[in-house]
Amino acid sequence: MRTLYVSRQGCWVGVRQECLQVRWQGQVVEEVALPTLEQVMVFGRSQVSVDALRACLCRDVPVAFLSRQGFCYGRLLGIERGYRRLGVRQRQMDEDWRLGIAQRLVWAKVMNGRVLLMRQLRQRPSESGEMTVSSLEYLAEEALRASGLEVLRGIEGAAAGMYFQELGNCLRRPGFVLINRTRRPPTNPVNAMLSFGYMVLWNHVMTVVELQDLDPYEGCLHASGDRHAALVSDLLEPFRASVVDSLVLWLVNKGMMNAEKDFVYADGGCFLNEEGRKKYLQAFVQRMEGKIQTDGGEQPRWDLLTQEVRKFKQCVYDSSCVFEPYRIR
Repeated sequence: MRTLYVSRQGCWVGVRQECLQVRWQGQVVEEVALPTLEQVMVFGRSQVSVDALRACLCRDVPVAFLSRQGFCYGRLLGIERGYRRLGVRQRQMDEDWRLGIAQRLVWAKVMNGRVLLMRQLRQRPSESGEMTVSSLEYLAEEALRASGLEVLRGIEGAAAGMYFQELGNCLRRPGFVLINRTRRPPTNPVNAMLSFGYMVLWNHVMTVVELQDLDPYEGCLHASGDRHAALVSDLLEPFRASVVDSLVLWLVNKGMMNAEKDFVYADGGCFLNEEGRKKYLQAFVQRMEGKIQTDGGEQPRWDLLTQEVRKFKQCVYDSSCVFEPYRIR
């Protein structure tokens, strides 16, 4: 089963026999057989015909409409679709199962951050780099042995402190400094870009979680609650370094962002201004729309998030499955 991503602007999606057709400037640019389709995600300004929508809903294929940056405006679901039944199963999973998932998520998050730092350090070694990389590997293995969530969260916090300090050493432009991670509010341009990028990615993961019929508020690592979609925060963790942190490094070190012109200081924090958001989102969308090979064939990088949610869903259905979070090599 695959996802149809309509990310090129100005497309028209119609149906012909048992296939969805994507047309751009009158030419068919993609065609997908409906029986092989799991979901449709339309980014930005494209049109979907009523016949195509009806065909999808009749086959229980949800259709989501998103901004180009991944923020979901809304979803169309078949009348029988919903995550409540699967959500009941999520809530019935025992604490050992939840801890196992959480351990793997923290392990993957720390290891992905380690790989990103190693790539940077090959180009520009630092005095603390080798020690940080070794420490992160040790903490990642400790995460797999954590006896409970509080211990695991402590390990994650320790790893994050080391990671962000070393990430700051990888920045090579005046005006861009990262000593520690500040969030509410972000206090400097680097933290502002990190917070903004995580928010954009979080919104897309939220969409995918709901389209896969999972309860976004029933998590494993983060505390669940009616006001916090904990599962979304959980499944975002392995992608922080590979998607957002790496993009921030690229934007800064390539001189794409200006510390004085692209940010505004207000309400005790630092935030991207309109021009800064435009630059960031343009680079973000370009990266996420880039085609890569996934389990669903050649798909946009967005599909990595869909694959992650599917793996978690399989573990809910079959508790004997070992959850393998996304890893960069």
